[in-house]
Amino acid sequence: MIKNKKVKITELGLLPYSEAWKLQEDYFSEIIAVKRQNRASDQPIPSPNHLLMVEHPPVFTLGKSGKIEHLLVQENALKSKGIEFFKTNRGGDITFHGPGQLVGYPILDLDNFFTDIHKYLRYLEEVIIKTLNDFGLKGARSDGETGVWLDLDTPFARKICAMGVRASRWVTMHGFALNINTDLSYFDYIVPCGIQGKGVTSLAKELKKEVDPALVKAAVLKHFSEIFEVEIID
Repeated sequence: MIKNKKVKITELGLLPYSEAWKLQEDYFSEIIAVKRQNRASDQPIPSPNHLLMVEHPPVFTLGKSGKIEHLLVQENALKSKGIEFFKTNRGGDITFHGPGQLVGYPILDLDNFFTDIHKYLRYLEEVIIKTLNDFGLKGARSDGETGVWLDLDTPFARKICAMGVRASRWVTMHGFALNINTDLSYFDYIVPCGIQGKGVTSLAKELKKEVDPALVKAAVLKHFSEIFEVEIID
């Protein structure tokens, strides 16, 4: 197999969750189609890889193994608060996406890299940990709780980046949500990621100032390219 070590980045700006989800599904299907074609061909072609960068209007999403009781407000009351709600096919529990957050959706053919979902998640966490370090913050992993945390082994542990992925035939969907200038009050309506007793935070809250999202995005892309050993292309 010819391994494609290039990842095409698509900047989506502010986009409703449903539209971004459909775009993910389209790219996912494209990669699956190439892989099927390659199995029947004596001249296989490299399968593509994508990374979508997006910001969503306020939305709660529930993973396939998540508990609806972790939504602390009635679904019919969400509309009045301007919040959408979706049950998704990713892993993980409930989380929030909204303005001031950097959301990344890598749609990768892991046959181009390594066929190990746990390693994939650890690599995504490492991208965020290194990004936070660029801003003077020390991120950490929590065993059994995918994502990136600050002050993990203290009573003040708080999550700054949530993660939830789906993979089928070694093709990934969904990804990470890093709080930059996010309005954290939205998290009061949920049990974030289904984890009781731990808070959430953002770069702005930790640094006590608004942070330029472009700088954060640049850092994420730099570390993504280094850790996954890929070339980012437009």
